[in-house]
Amino acid sequence: MGALFGEMSGRHPLFILAVWAPAIAAFILILHYGGWPGLQRFLSRLLLWRCHPAWYGFLLGLPLMFYAGSAVKGNLFTDPFPFTSGTALLSAIAITFILGPVEELGWRGLALPLLQRRFAPIGAALLLGVIWGVWHLPAFLLSGTPQSAWSFTPFLVGSVALSLMVTPLFNASRGSLLLPYLFHLQLINPIWPDAQPYDMIFVVAVAVVVVVLNRKTMFRKTGAVTQVIPAAVPRELPGDLTGGTSP
Repeated sequence: MGALFGEMSGRHPLFILAVWAPAIAAFILILHYGGWPGLQRFLSRLLLWRCHPAWYGFLLGLPLMFYAGSAVKGNLFTDPFPFTSGTALLSAIAITFILGPVEELGWRGLALPLLQRRFAPIGAALLLGVIWGVWHLPAFLLSGTPQSAWSFTPFLVGSVALSLMVTPLFNASRGSLLLPYLFHLQLINPIWPDAQPYDMIFVVAVAVVVVVLNRKTMFRKTGAVTQVIPAAVPRELPGDLTGGTSP
């Protein structure tokens, strides 16, 4: 791999393509079944932002998990700030903004609504969390990637826990793509301290609290968003992606 493509860093074109793969797969399916109008309606879900204000407080509070994990790890006040200039900081934030969160167009944009047609949100979240975590496994096996310095098992557990967090947020926002995007952005913001693997202790704890607080919607299909392409289409589509919310 290294001889053919060079070091597989987080900025390598192939790494970026791999990160975007879930979104690319979603676009291909939506274009196939809904055409360009369907893709436009799908992307209109980026404009959905209304939900209970508590969810916005939740999004703003997510970094506390990483600071708490860093405190347990012992590097909260010892690790230097990772950027030496404002330009480097802005560059890293810009790359982060257009890289990892784009996954959500596939995971929460397409996969979660389809899974919620068959399972209650708790089951869909658990299954998608495992898929989400295992999908990252190649990054742990390639030198030069951010994940190559991490342990996979805590990451997998954390992926399932994060899936349990974002699922009720997704349903509460009626299928918003914007809020899962912001959720993912908070998880990978380069400003937060490196707390691996201790941050996963707090990620799991927060996930348990979120599930308990949302138990009325997590364990039943009522209100679960199953719509991929908003609004009705003028013709029946094979493997219809339009759907609605569960009865």
